[in-house]
Amino acid sequence: MRLAVNVDHFATLRQARKSDEPDPVLVALLAEQAGAEGIVIHLRGDRRHIQERDLRLLRQVVKTKLNLEMAASEEMKRIALAVRPDVVSMVPERREELTTEGGLNVRGAQTKLRPVIRELQKAGIRVSIFVDPDPGQIRACAQAGVNLIEINTGQYADLKPGPARDRALRKVKAAARLGCRLGLEVHAGHGLDYRNAAEIVALPEIVELSIGFSIVARAAVVGVGRAVEEMVKLLEKPGTRKSGT
Repeated sequence: MRLAVNVDHFATLRQARKSDEPDPVLVALLAEQAGAEGIVIHLRGDRRHIQERDLRLLRQVVKTKLNLEMAASEEMKRIALAVRPDVVSMVPERREELTTEGGLNVRGAQTKLRPVIRELQKAGIRVSIFVDPDPGQIRACAQAGVNLIEINTGQYADLKPGPARDRALRKVKAAARLGCRLGLEVHAGHGLDYRNAAEIVALPEIVELSIGFSIVARAAVVGVGRAVEEMVKLLEKPGTRKSGT
C-alpha cells in the first residue's frame, strides 16, 4: 500500500513563530527519500499553515506525486490550474475548525461540482473527494465524475478497540468495496497512526493512505526519515516487501 505524507503540520510549526523553519519543502524531500510515494498539502483560505510559496516550490521538486487538498472555491481552482498538482482533493473547510472535521457533502452538490472537476481534469489533474464512509456519498462522488476518493477514517481512528470501532471499520470496508465497484480508485486517511493503521492496510480495495500528524509527531522524536520509513514498513502488505529489505 502506498504512503502519501501530509506535511501541513511542519508548516504549522513554522507559522507559529513566523519563522523560516521547519520548511515543509525540505520535509517533503526527506519523506520521498525515505519511501513516501506522495506528498499531500492543504492550502487553506486562511493560509494558516501551507503558503502559496510552499505549493509552488513543492510542484518544482516533488518527484512522486503532489496532492493538493483544497476547498471547491473559485480562488483555489484558479491556483490549482496555475500550479498543476498531480491530484486535487476537494475537502470541506471551516475557518473555525482545528483540522478537517468530516467528508465533503457531495449529495445534491454534483451539479455544482461537476464543472469544476471537469475543468481540472481537462488540465491533466486527477480529482479526488474526501468523503465519509457513507454509501450515498460514495455514489454521489462517482456521479460527479471524480477519478478517486479518499475515505474518511476519522471515526474509526478516534475509537478505542471494541464493538464501536469494529462497526466503524465495517463502514470503511463497505465504502471501499462500493468505491471499487463504481470504478473509483480508493484511498483513505484521517487520524491514522502507527497503532491503528494495520486494519485499514488489510483492506484490499484501498491502495493508498494519507497520513500526516502522527508522522509529524514521531518525527519530532526520531527524525523525518525514520518516522516515514517506519510507517512505510507498517503499510507493507504480505507478499509486497521489496527484495533486499
